[in-house]
Amino acid sequence: MISSSGAEAKGIKVPQGTVHINYCHAPTHYYWSRYDEYLKHPGFGPLDPLARLGLRLLVGPLRKWDFKAAQRPHYLIANSTHIKAEIKKYYHRDAIVINPPVDIDRFEKIKSPEKRQGFLAGGRLTPYKRNDLAVEACTRLGLPLTVYGDGPDRKRLQSLAGPTVTFTGFISDAEVAKLFASSQAFIFSLLDDFGVVGIEALAAGTPVIAYKAGGALDYVVEDKTGKFFPEQSVDSLAKALHDFNPKMFNSTDIKRRAKAFSPQEFDKSVKKFVQLVMHKPD
Repeated sequence: MISSSGAEAKGIKVPQGTVHINYCHAPTHYYWSRYDEYLKHPGFGPLDPLARLGLRLLVGPLRKWDFKAAQRPHYLIANSTHIKAEIKKYYHRDAIVINPPVDIDRFEKIKSPEKRQGFLAGGRLTPYKRNDLAVEACTRLGLPLTVYGDGPDRKRLQSLAGPTVTFTGFISDAEVAKLFASSQAFIFSLLDDFGVVGIEALAAGTPVIAYKAGGALDYVVEDKTGKFFPEQSVDSLAKALHDFNPKMFNSTDIKRRAKAFSPQEFDKSVKKFVQLVMHKPD
């Protein structure tokens, strides 16, 4: 049996003789790595104070249960090198890495303009995604930036933006894909478990300027598929943007590298691992 979990599903009990493989997206965020973030922003609106109290009171026994549940699967697959380290840190277990599948085919037929222009950021506009770094850095440098998507952080981001920053609001997947294909680079400012959106940018032949942490370490290759900025700050990102030279990057090569994250490659890797563990001696 294969379970897919970022929280409780890994704790399922299977019949004796059944091999349980857990595909772990992350050790449960609100118990471990993002506990402080959830205390600040539980996400329950008017019920936030009650949620904070509940989390503070229950986090001890919940962590004990979560740790115990993480011992139940026979094998763990991590969705990134970053999550492999998190599994070792919080669950004291080893895991192999198989990156998640990304729908890269929808970018195949989109033609990029002869000259790409401006930078791109966005998605679901929430504070933890740190789109504020992209808005402030591009405003400071006077660089064109398009922020796509909508969410609770939009008004704050607009208040930080200068005249070179444009907000699209909610747009379709097809329109998002066109923005990827026409931008000089995609700015990825958060620490994410993996970051599917980064692979989508690569599938469009677009380099990724990423905070040097988390899942981005698995697919951003310096001066090949993008650039890193070492600190999660406006100053650090502004320096990376100032030093960014689009002529260093080859869109065809970037698209080719993105194919390693296709659903077909994911299927091959999972099947290979399943066959390996099923044929292990008891």
